[in-house]
Amino acid sequence: MDHLTERQEAVLACIREWIAETGEGPTVREIGQRVGLSSPSSVAYRLLRLEERGVIARSGRRWRSCRLT
Repeated sequence: MDHLTERQEAVLACIREWIAETGEGPTVREIGQRVGLSSPSSVAYRLLRLEERGVIARSGRRWRSCRLT
């Protein structure tokens, strides 16, 4: 896997922690609150980049269905 940006690492860490705490993926807004991104579209952009790299995957259209690969 190529090097992730600092922000991508923060988003990935947030997803890992959230899944460990709750058993499901966080919403875009929940990720934004934890990593300091106020725009849902900014969070979604980073999630798409992580999905393209194969770091995360989702089973449905919503990001809450994301899982670590």
